[in-house]
Amino acid sequence: MNSKGIIYLFISLFFLNFTSIIAQTVQEEKQPLAVILKDLETNYNISFSYADETVQDKLVVLPSPDLTLQELLNYLKTSTQLEFELLDNRFVVIRTINLQTSSPNTVEHLPEIFITNYLTTGITKTKTGAINIKTESFGILPGLIEPDILQTVQALPGILSVDETVSNINVRGGTHDQNLILLDGIKMYQSGHFFGLISAYNPYLTEQVNIYKNGTSAQFGDGVSSIIDMQLSNTINDTFSAGIGLNLINVDGFAKIPISKKLELQVSTRRSLTDLVITPTYDQYFKRIFQDSDLTNNQSNDNNAISKNERFYFYDVMTKLLYDISEKDKLRFNFLNIYNNLDYEEQSRVNDVDEALNSKLTQHNLAAGISYTRDWNNKISTNAQVYLSNYDLDATNFDILNNQRLIQENEVYDTAIKLDFDYTFSNYFKLKSGYQFFETGISNLEDVNNPEFRSYIKEVTRSHSVFSEIEFISENRNTHLKFGGRLNQIKKLDKTLIEPRLSFNQRFLDFFRFELLGEFKSQTTSQIIDLQNDFLGVEKRRWVLSNNKDELDTANGETHIPIIKSKQISGGIHFNKNKLLVSAEAYIKDVKGITARSQGFQNQYQFVNANGGYLVRGVDFLINKQFTKFSSWFSYSYSKNDYTFEELNNGESFPNNVDIRHSLTFAGTYNYNNFKLALGLNWHSGKPFTTPEVGNEVSNGNINYNSPNNANLDDYLRLDSSATYTFHFNDKTRAIVGASLWNILNKKNVTNTYYTINSDEEITKVENLSLGITPNVSLRLHF
Repeated sequence: MNSKGIIYLFISLFFLNFTSIIAQTVQEEKQPLAVILKDLETNYNISFSYADETVQDKLVVLPSPDLTLQELLNYLKTSTQLEFELLDNRFVVIRTINLQTSSPNTVEHLPEIFITNYLTTGITKTKTGAINIKTESFGILPGLIEPDILQTVQALPGILSVDETVSNINVRGGTHDQNLILLDGIKMYQSGHFFGLISAYNPYLTEQVNIYKNGTSAQFGDGVSSIIDMQLSNTINDTFSAGIGLNLINVDGFAKIPISKKLELQVSTRRSLTDLVITPTYDQYFKRIFQDSDLTNNQSNDNNAISKNERFYFYDVMTKLLYDISEKDKLRFNFLNIYNNLDYEEQSRVNDVDEALNSKLTQHNLAAGISYTRDWNNKISTNAQVYLSNYDLDATNFDILNNQRLIQENEVYDTAIKLDFDYTFSNYFKLKSGYQFFETGISNLEDVNNPEFRSYIKEVTRSHSVFSEIEFISENRNTHLKFGGRLNQIKKLDKTLIEPRLSFNQRFLDFFRFELLGEFKSQTTSQIIDLQNDFLGVEKRRWVLSNNKDELDTANGETHIPIIKSKQISGGIHFNKNKLLVSAEAYIKDVKGITARSQGFQNQYQFVNANGGYLVRGVDFLINKQFTKFSSWFSYSYSKNDYTFEELNNGESFPNNVDIRHSLTFAGTYNYNNFKLALGLNWHSGKPFTTPEVGNEVSNGNINYNSPNNANLDDYLRLDSSATYTFHFNDKTRAIVGASLWNILNKKNVTNTYYTINSDEEITKVENLSLGITPNVSLRLHF
């Protein structure tokens, strides 16, 4: 039997064993109501809305799947002594029986959701165009046994990563630095652990995530491609809850600790095992991230052998303190610390002398914030927030053979003040306005000892922004309109920018919805690459600020970095009936003000300073069908993404480095009681690259290239699977075991190709490969 046959046999036995275990489960055992509700949402295509304390400590026997929806609600009411009110045939409000629903002060407003269980449980699409992910009720996705936030984002149509990392997420053809990542309103500059393979944010303390690809609220600046808005729990619980987990990469834990009725502490921490034990998962991750870096490149020759001893680890700590001063006044404190560390020792014998030098790389994001919210009455509320976000990337690289030491540092200090005002005119009209002040300072240091060279550049910008938007919801909830604008004033750059925003959603013919989204956006921070081997070749990108320099300053190496501006409009039609969703959305996005150094060129434009833009036209298509215990979806995205640089390619457009013309996903999930299974296929066309001229590859020591991005890599194909099983010990304690396989077929996908030339003017083709077959297992305990 060949290797593929063995893999298929292993998968089949794996799934059959799990199914056998499930078949022996005693269905009559009582289970926590909160757990059962998640399964019922999938089975009946409904959405439950309730306060956590309402369903707390409620145990019920899993109802028969043959019950009608009304019979189900009657059964739950009898079993739990709670009120289950069905709204709009899809939304169910759960209240205590003695709650006076006629009182206007106790009306519970449901979120404006029009698609529930989008792909899987816990993912919904709202009428504003945003995708909402609730991590607590998150189901399962292929290849994931835990709700990794930034990996989950890539399952959505129009979002992928051309190199499989969470530090390079491409939303509708944009680069990763064009995504605004927020944690409780605080801007994040580091997104991943293991230099991009794992999200840096603990999902078990993050309550929900909102993803905006277009039609963004006017309260958000930056992020010309997308907003990823992560929010921690903001409600004080009466009971203690916690969890610990272990997988083949890290160990983690979280706790929500009620100190009093007005005070609660939330804390989570995670620490890698990579410097303590070598696992198959770590081995695959190491090969993927450190390929073609200083750590793995062969620097030895016949007379000088170099041995290396590396040590790598990461950790993160997240805390939030909630203090309810009164029923109307709430105070919140946030703290986050993300850290990655790599160091390795190089030992070599040079000129009969033994030498050992230590190279290292650290990546650190520290953030802290405080916010105060006051509900003046049932119509008016205000919120004030102050935060600091500090990002620091440091590297010391020793080259023993050339007797050279290189120090590099990229540091960001970002402080902000935000003031928001919300006014509810009625059940149909809402107003949101505010003022924001940002001060961002970014410094870059480069220090070489041989030959002696030192460059230190620091830029600081201050911006003032005001915004306002009005939201309208019709009485029958069929029409939703949000329209507003944002005014940004950047004094240093002498720029005033006006940014309109639009989100419109209209239901028609009962089961159809039309969606129109539009926005103008801008940002003054971006990432560039000076040299591909910067920061040991692992974290090549460094943050920079837009400036007002019009041409290259040869004295200190500065260049003109403009403000990035984008315009986008999209329109979509969504059909949702009988657990069948068919969705199609077309869009046009025009982005200007990018620099060639921010795009990661590895061809004739690698060392060129030029400013330009890109234009993306595309369509995202999705079919999602849900059955009683099974959900499947097929998504397809087509986009044409072209650069235009007046100074490059004679001003003619050429394919973007992330021009993925076709992208396809086919996946399914299966839920049966406490068992969850997922299997999915990901395919997309290869990214562009530039080939040398055949027969005239080298001239004067340089590579002669064809026209930029004239060729494409081979198609990318990956098959993933995952499964989890939950054991309930009592109403508060449960254990979850999981297993996953990434790239089951062990496909050797090439994620990047470029060419180098040596001293003998010989060309070498370099290919970066994706992750090979990568197993992972996990064990979690919630109590």
